Amino acid sequence: MTSARWRSTLLGIAAPLLAIALAVLVTSLVLVVAGDPVGKVWQTLLFVHSKEAARSRAVVNIINSATVYYFSALAVAIGFRMRLFNIGVEGQYRFAAFAAAYLGASVTLPKPLHVLFVLVVAMLAGALWAAVPALLKVTRGVSEVISTIMLNSIATALVAWLLRKASAKGGTSLNLSTKTLPDSAHVGGISIGFLDTKVQVYGLVFLAVVAGAVYWFAIERTRFGFDLRATGRSETAAVASGVDVRRMVVAAMLLSGAVAGLVGIPALVGTAPYNYSLSTQSGLGFTGIAIALLGRNTALGIAVGALLWAYLDIAANPLQIQAGVSTQLVTIMQGTIVLSVVVAYELVRRYRVSSEQRRVAAALRPGPAAQGAAA
Repeated sequence: MTSARWRSTLLGIAAPLLAIALAVLVTSLVLVVAGDPVGKVWQTLLFVHSKEAARSRAVVNIINSATVYYFSALAVAIGFRMRLFNIGVEGQYRFAAFAAAYLGASVTLPKPLHVLFVLVVAMLAGALWAAVPALLKVTRGVSEVISTIMLNSIATALVAWLLRKASAKGGTSLNLSTKTLPDSAHVGGISIGFLDTKVQVYGLVFLAVVAGAVYWFAIERTRFGFDLRATGRSETAAVASGVDVRRMVVAAMLLSGAVAGLVGIPALVGTAPYNYSLSTQSGLGFTGIAIALLGRNTALGIAVGALLWAYLDIAANPLQIQAGVSTQLVTIMQGTIVLSVVVAYELVRRYRVSSEQRRVAAALRPGPAAQGAAA
């Protein structure tokens, strides 16, 4: 391996290590300032549960949460790769989950087709909701940041109104919900044999793996991915090379919305009560933004980020019970980790550019013989 490749490899390793060191340092300083026990907190984080059953249940819950986070972050990352900020994943997945739950409970199909129907409806609904900011951007020049944020609020209100109309109970209950999906639309969980728990991993965890592989292949190995990345790095250069930027904006937003539509599906088809209700989890779209940044918009990085985020979520209660600190500390730690990653990678990037400039300058500098001839 050449020295240049060794240097590149070491810098690639240095960035995540520096991010971890910064996160640990800043979090420890916060704990000291707050008067919390630093050692006890880190010990609790490293060994979340001491009992085997609780530890096994925590592992399954981490995988399930990470599966949902992964879909959300992938949806955000598709836009980020071309510097398109789809902040509307929150509204897209809520609208898609409601549509999938309502339409999925309204049809009768054999089991494989019924599950496929729910997935297709969710992806189409997510893409449909994402088409609004895409068209506003390419036809009227409206910033997707503004339009997607506004559409999040509209989606929340619209879904609440539709849920009241479509509620299986039909009353004014505070626990409105769609009809329950029939058995043919359920996806069974997966039991991990060596874990001492009855809690199962979402059956759609494999779909998340497939989505990650497709994302990597499409972005890194196809002409579409090349055009996407080229548009993100320089729109002017992309246009000069023949890329239709407007078409790429629409395509990226639709794909992002389609993936966002899958965010609520693992829980919808994988766990009771198999419907969409007022208690359906919210905030997953905003979490996806942080995890996409944490994972540097790469399939593998997002997977690591989603697992880490889920791990910290699960650690919140043990931190409160065993270490006696507020559960809000986890939120501070998650934010600190994201900022540490951004700062660490930027420092390494600047060092890499500076090092490369010095190397090129040294290579172009005239040698002693040339200087003597010039004299």
